[in-house]
Amino acid sequence: MTSQPARTTRGATVLALGGAVSIGAMTAIQARVNGQLGVRLDNGILAGFVSFAVGLVLLCFPVLLTGSGRAALGRLWRGVRTRHVPWWMLVGGACGALTVSTQGLVAGILGVALFTVGVVAGQTLHSLLLDRTGIGPAGVVAITPGRILGGLFALVAVGVSLSGDVLSRAPLWMLVLPFLTGAGIAFQSAVNGRLGQRIASPLGATFMSFIGGVIVLALCAGTSILVTGPPAPFPSALSGDVWLYLGGLLGAVYILLGVVIVARTGVLLMGLGAVLGQLVVSVLIDVIWPPAAGPAPWQVAVMVLAAVLSVLVALPWRIHRRPRIEHGSRAR
Repeated sequence: MTSQPARTTRGATVLALGGAVSIGAMTAIQARVNGQLGVRLDNGILAGFVSFAVGLVLLCFPVLLTGSGRAALGRLWRGVRTRHVPWWMLVGGACGALTVSTQGLVAGILGVALFTVGVVAGQTLHSLLLDRTGIGPAGVVAITPGRILGGLFALVAVGVSLSGDVLSRAPLWMLVLPFLTGAGIAFQSAVNGRLGQRIASPLGATFMSFIGGVIVLALCAGTSILVTGPPAPFPSALSGDVWLYLGGLLGAVYILLGVVIVARTGVLLMGLGAVLGQLVVSVLIDVIWPPAAGPAPWQVAVMVLAAVLSVLVALPWRIHRRPRIEHGSRAR
């Protein structure tokens, strides 16, 4: 008979996986929002900056106006000053900057489904490496046959997406950028989760991620404008285009959720759950709003099936991990 703690652990993992699927759904919606904003501005990097800036402004309210938020910032500052928080725990925002910039440059043209499967490849391969080396907050997560098979199914989805005449309708660089974005998403989840553990505040880690992303994107957007010229006029929120500015809100929610979930699932399983949510929602978006260079219907069906199988075979029917314990997470 299964003990109550085992049932509780499995139930918590399944709940966390459901949260990972919702992260993927929000990522898919954000990709189309930021992609369309990039098209309207004729500058995908500037669209990424707008998205991160909106998210940072929204996060200022719960972080700066609450005692727990200000305490988290205090622990973060003391940790950086004493080197209890190493520099690499602070670079999650740079990876997030890559994500939203790529959304603005690519997703509006390729469509969310094709953009997503490019992300899958980078995210799956990098997540396996991060779990095995123990970079994430869950510590060293065993590379079980199910996890390897799940990664292979995810890569099958990528292979299918690139078949047919997709490559003839989209330049190669547009397919490489989502791959790099996937690797960045996996690393961002891992380091943000570690930072959240170290300062005992997922909200504080999310806020730090957005600060880093805004700084990086401000520099990149400024350089882009100097090189390519001024962008097109900003869409007016008063004329019904307010939805083009919702990418930052979605980003703030799913990054915060990811900081909490990754400690339970590990980087790979959270990534696979997010992939499932991304693909399903991105397919719906592309059906309602067809892109310029999206995959054929049969490719979409096989991609979604492969993504579902990738999550099912990687589910931890037994938990194989050594949890990482962060000592002294609260500064004395």
